[in-house]
Amino acid sequence: MDKFKERARNLRSSQTSAEAKLWQALRNRRLARWKFRRQHSIDRYIVDFVTLDGKLIVEVDGVTHAEPSELARDKARTDVLEACGFLVVRVTNTDVYDNLEGVLEMIETTLRSE
Repeated sequence: MDKFKERARNLRSSQTSAEAKLWQALRNRRLARWKFRRQHSIDRYIVDFVTLDGKLIVEVDGVTHAEPSELARDKARTDVLEACGFLVVRVTNTDVYDNLEGVLEMIETTLRSE
């Protein structure tokens, strides 16, 4: 488990600019009442953002996630995370850059419907 903590720590310090932008909008309960964590380990994965209370994981995907091999890997990852009781939503870097308000609205709507 220490391996995961160290990896998560490294990911937090080297986050992408899209992740940093979304984190600024999610941190400190800025989205309604929801407490989000970033680069948090669940099962054998480290997820970009999670609210444990809302059982929602938000993954921010770059262009490499459009490749067939990455899509298959993402699906397997999502299956494991959903088996742990979480709902996984994916947004692209472009979504975060060009439509942050829409991304936040989608996250909040998803949390309200759960």
